Amino acid sequence: MNSRSEFAPDSQASWLRLSIGMAIAILGNAGMWSVVVVLPAVQQEFGVDRAAASFPYSSTMLGFALGNVLAGKAVDRWGLSMPMALSGGVLGAGYLLASTSTSIWQFALTQGLLIGLSASIFFGPFLADISHYFQKRRGIAVALAASSNYWAGALWPFYIEPILREASWRDAYWNMGLICCGVIVPTTWFLRQGTEQRQAQASAKAQYLHPASTEWTSGQVQLLLIVAGVACCVAMSMPQVHVVALCADLGYGVAVGTEMLSLMLSCGILSRLLSGMLADRVGGVRTLLLGSCLQCLALLFYLPTEGLTSLYLVSALFGLSQGGIIPSYTLIIREYLPAREAGARVGLVVMATILGMALGGWLSGKIFDWTGSYQAAFLNGIGWNLINITLIGFLLLRSSRNQPVPAR
Repeated sequence: MNSRSEFAPDSQASWLRLSIGMAIAILGNAGMWSVVVVLPAVQQEFGVDRAAASFPYSSTMLGFALGNVLAGKAVDRWGLSMPMALSGGVLGAGYLLASTSTSIWQFALTQGLLIGLSASIFFGPFLADISHYFQKRRGIAVALAASSNYWAGALWPFYIEPILREASWRDAYWNMGLICCGVIVPTTWFLRQGTEQRQAQASAKAQYLHPASTEWTSGQVQLLLIVAGVACCVAMSMPQVHVVALCADLGYGVAVGTEMLSLMLSCGILSRLLSGMLADRVGGVRTLLLGSCLQCLALLFYLPTEGLTSLYLVSALFGLSQGGIIPSYTLIIREYLPAREAGARVGLVVMATILGMALGGWLSGKIFDWTGSYQAAFLNGIGWNLINITLIGFLLLRSSRNQPVPAR
């Protein structure tokens, strides 16, 4: 894969790069989901309340958020392979160190500074990088890349939960550290080609990338997407972060909650693929608006739901509704903003979405501690979701008269 022609948009080499990157990202994105699965066990061992037990997740998301910006800039400059190899090593070391934690605060610090920070490259920067290798099929390609995150969330719990049952969360983390160091680092070698081609394509097309048709500056579009990203993910975090704990509180157990989380994320994979195909036809803004409206509807369905079967159904509906939201931000950035800055700009918006997840995960736990149930937390998520719908609807209305030149 050394010739420039092999990396023409939508080529066989592009699809091969996507496949290899997805395999690596499925392993690396465990850094975002593992803390959700071990939350009840960590809370019990350290003897803290639900809000304190949720803090390691929030610190992970803060590290993940910052890492998306830093890694995005690194990928813009050096390509994907070298930064991803370094991140894989740090991620593995973070799991090994976290398994030796003696307090909830030490565990949270390790989650944020090592696991969350290093895992970030496997999401936003990876999406930005792969978007340069596709033109006609960019929507589905970015959706496939983004689905790696949900594949990680769907598959890793089935690896972690039996270890939790037979041993402890510390053993699970130790094993995950060894896997990350031993598999991710050497596999990134296969992504080393293509950096020059990607950079040349981004520079060649830079003159077409501007938000002039919206009568806004690039900074204004970026700011709107950042605020919208925070809002949608405060809402999104409620089921994703607390569904395991919700099932435990209702007496169904952690194993059932783990299955429900896996179902939710598996449906999110399908949602991302369908949204990617839709985005190739109608664009990122309309796809994002549709996903946000459906997510709000699914959150409403959670309010009267406590039965086991109905919880499974609503969780599946939630996964189907919101899976395409995050990839759509990448597509909007490529439609409206400069390609040569894609890594950094996607990183900023993904940072905003992760800050929303961190805020929402902690806030939902706090509301639970205040009220003794998750009903008010779901209402809080619905309110934030309506903010997102308003902002994206406003962007669509402002840009409907004159569409931006596609960032090919």
